[in-house]
Amino acid sequence: MTVTLADVAARARVSPATVSRVLNGNYPVAAATRERVLRAVDDLDYVLNGPASSLAAATSDLVGILVNDIADPFFGIMAGAAQTEIGGQEGTGRAGGEKLAIVCNTGGSPERELTYLTLLQRQRAAAVILTGGALEDPDHIAAMTTKLAKLADAGTRVVLCGRPPLPGSDAIVASLAFDNRGGGRLLTEHLLTLGHRRIGYVAGPLERTTTRHRLEGHLSALAAAGLGDPASSGAEQGAERGEDPGERPGEGRPGQEGLVVHGPYSRRSGYEATLELLRRAPDLTAVVAANDTVALGACAAVRDQGLRIPEDVSVAGFDDLPFSVDATPALTTVRLPLHEAGARAGRLAMGSETPPPGGIATITAELMARASTAAPRADRRRATAE
Repeated sequence: MTVTLADVAARARVSPATVSRVLNGNYPVAAATRERVLRAVDDLDYVLNGPASSLAAATSDLVGILVNDIADPFFGIMAGAAQTEIGGQEGTGRAGGEKLAIVCNTGGSPERELTYLTLLQRQRAAAVILTGGALEDPDHIAAMTTKLAKLADAGTRVVLCGRPPLPGSDAIVASLAFDNRGGGRLLTEHLLTLGHRRIGYVAGPLERTTTRHRLEGHLSALAAAGLGDPASSGAEQGAERGEDPGERPGEGRPGQEGLVVHGPYSRRSGYEATLELLRRAPDLTAVVAANDTVALGACAAVRDQGLRIPEDVSVAGFDDLPFSVDATPALTTVRLPLHEAGARAGRLAMGSETPPPGGIATITAELMARASTAAPRADRRRATAE
């Protein structure tokens, strides 16, 4: 049902003229009245630029690209590639069908993510691309499902890039999901093949799909090698609550499931988490980081403890960001085709590429074995076995 300006006025208990003044900003309105009107606009999801039923035939030249952090190369690469495709071919001129792509930086805030989507709806955006992992919160998932359905009903093409499909949503043109589980498994299998048995893991923020999927891949590889239970992910959450697995009665040194620390996807998090892992398990022979930026912090922590990479402790990352090959030593990591995924998302948003069957495509990950990982030294292997 289309929400009208009169509906907003009734909800806010003001006249339609007052609503118009607030929205247009062309006449002074009392702060309390303004707040009441804006709350009614949000509650009713009122679209400022006209009846929602007309938007399917009247979308603008605007395309929104939502990222968690534009300063993070993971998001910057995808956004840049998508923007190139959205902008059209150079020199095609105004008749070439170009769109204006804007990058919306959410800072990882679910509230800001929804706010940007509302603003893009009001601007009659032609398409929206959402990048990166999703928040695993039932209320936010429900709100996103509703919001994306309204965007799609208004003619907006919705594409997910590097994000798993949204359950129960028919509003999405395509979901390009990275195989984070497979990549996490590949990385840990590589370390196990080298002979590592005491492997610490620096995970990303709790309740993010990317965090959970990469950690599940790591745990499944350990379980397959007889070193852990893939369903034991609650153990690392206990560590986040301040429970030290190494101090619980009857456990002795922490098991593999206790060698997990969560934190932001940042260098500082990698540094601090690795110090904690080395405190819990001085016999650690390898550290797997949630992404390459976190891995840089892990490398710094290892060196500050007087240990060498990879002779004493191997370090691995995830994503294969541009700087990973230039790190010293070059970083073992998992390559995700970020540029290719972003470009494809841009074409899907523009309608210039046919969506994958069922609207879902899983993008495979590739192991990039480099100098930051090697077989553990014999004396550290002996300490691990004791």
